[in-house]
Formats: sequence, C-alpha cells, structure tokens
Amino acid sequence: MKRFLVGLLALTVAFGLVAQEKIVIAHRGASGYLPEHTLAGYAYAYALGADYLEPDLVMTKDGVLVCLHDIYLERTTDVEEVFPDRRRPDGHFYAIDFTLEELRRLSVHERCRDSGEPYFPGRFPVGFSSFPVPTLTELIELVQGLNRSTGRRVGIYPELKRPGWHLEQGYDVAARLLEVLERYGYRGPEDKVFIQCFEPATLERLRYELGCELPLVQLISVAQFTLATRRGLEGIAGYAVGIGPDKRLIESNPRLVEWAHDLGLLVHPWTFRADSLPRGYGSLEEELARFLFDYGVDGVFTDHPDIAVRVLAGAPVP
Repeated sequence: MKRFLVGLLALTVAFGLVAQEKIVIAHRGASGYLPEHTLAGYAYAYALGADYLEPDLVMTKDGVLVCLHDIYLERTTDVEEVFPDRRRPDGHFYAIDFTLEELRRLSVHERCRDSGEPYFPGRFPVGFSSFPVPTLTELIELVQGLNRSTGRRVGIYPELKRPGWHLEQGYDVAARLLEVLERYGYRGPEDKVFIQCFEPATLERLRYELGCELPLVQLISVAQFTLATRRGLEGIAGYAVGIGPDKRLIESNPRLVEWAHDLGLLVHPWTFRADSLPRGYGSLEEELARFLFDYGVDGVFTDHPDIAVRVLAGAPVP
C-alpha cells in the first residue's frame, strides 16, 4: 500500500509539473564558456538566464558531495601533476580516494581526452586561471544567495553519478544528497529541485525506501533504449516525474515525447551544444527550436544556456 501511495504521489506531482513553462537547464554550468562544474561556471549560467543549474555529484573520501562529472579526476583536473602517485591499478585517479582538503589543492580545467587535448578546443583554454572543485553546499549557497539578491527563483538539478558503485565502496550518496537538500530547505515538488540518475534502482530507492518527495527524473542513454518504450515509460511513471533522454532517442522516435506526456512525464533531453551540432542543423538555435517547439519537449540540457533562453523568448532562428 505504501508503495502504491508513493507512486500515486509521484504521478500527481508529475501532472502538475507538466503544466509549467519550458525550462533551460545549464548543463554542468555554463560549460560552453567556462570549465564545467566550477562556481564561476554556475554563476555565469545563472547570469545568462538559466532556470536550473545542473551539478553532477560524487563523494569524497571523507563523505562530502562534490560537483564533478566523473568518479575519476584526471580528465577535468590537474590531479596527475599534484598527486602523481595516487593512481589506482586501473590507471584512474578516483575522487573517492581523496579528502575534500586534498581536492582543494586541485585546479579544474576544460574536459580533456586521454591525450590531453580538450574535447572542445574553442572553449576556455586549459591552464588559464584557477578553478577549485566545488561542493554541493557551495553551489546551493551560491544559488540561494543569488536568488535572494536578484529576486529570481533558479533551481538546482543534481545528478547522482554511479550511486550503485558508491554503495559498493561503502558510501550512500543518495541518502547524503537528501540530508543536504533537507538542510537547505528542499523538501517537496515546490522547492525548485529535480534529482536525476541513470540507475532506475536508485530512483526507486529514493522514492520508496528513503521517502523522497522531490521530483525524480530518469535519465535514459541510447544503450538503455528499452526504457524509452511504452512499457518502459509506464514503469518510470510509477516513481519519477520525468525522463531525461539522449536527444538521439527523440530524433529516431519523436513519438517518445507524446508517449511520455500521455503518462504525465516531463521530457528534458540532453545535450545541446553550439560547437557540436548534429548533421542536418545549421545552428544551435535551429536544433533547439526543433526540439522545443516541433517535438514539444519541456526543457533542455545545454552547454549554452543563453542561446536556449533567446530561443524560448522568440528570437529569430538564424
């Protein structure tokens, strides 16, 4: 009975949220302009008009949630220079092997390939300036402080990165996330927060075991295509208010949006980038307009939130 009631609550919340305006989600901050998951990048995304800021979350050795896209450190920090002897046998530097104090010694830079070359060469230069690894609490205090000083109500959209793996290491990132959110007043669907994850089991645990009443979003990669079927969406609707699909899943099957909406699910695809356009699009504005107005999605994850804000405001598409 409890499972049924919690599921009914999730569905009721979902139908309420679907009626809201379309939103712009700053993917890892304003990552098209500043290194991802930095306070500077989050602040710039806020200034560019994003509705939600997205931090990816992993755990430190001393149990602190920090904003990093990977459980590894080498692709976005100078860890190899600062701690050259802390590599695991598999060749990776794991965030969970470092205390927050140790992570504070690192500088975050633009995401790089194993060769050291940046994924997006035209973005913020690697090695310029210095950006520390931020904690979740620092991001929350930044957003809440700016909301107070500007009068806006920008939300946060945290993603739990590999929570199952963290549990195997003895760290419960899901429970810790709820503790932090509760401390800062995020308790229900009206509190401008979505929690997202690729792992259905984690989202179900949040909803049914941990009693989370915050809106949950099921991320869906191309490899998880069975979740993007009618039957898959019906299962998701029992515990989540929305889906965050790889945008290619919608391009290959635009009816995915219709199916989701029929179940009261929001649709927030990822990731839209001005410097990584798919074939068939002449500009990011054109791609965003297709998804927001033709396909009818409810929001977008983008590295360039200013462009999405302009598209939603009705600016002409070049």
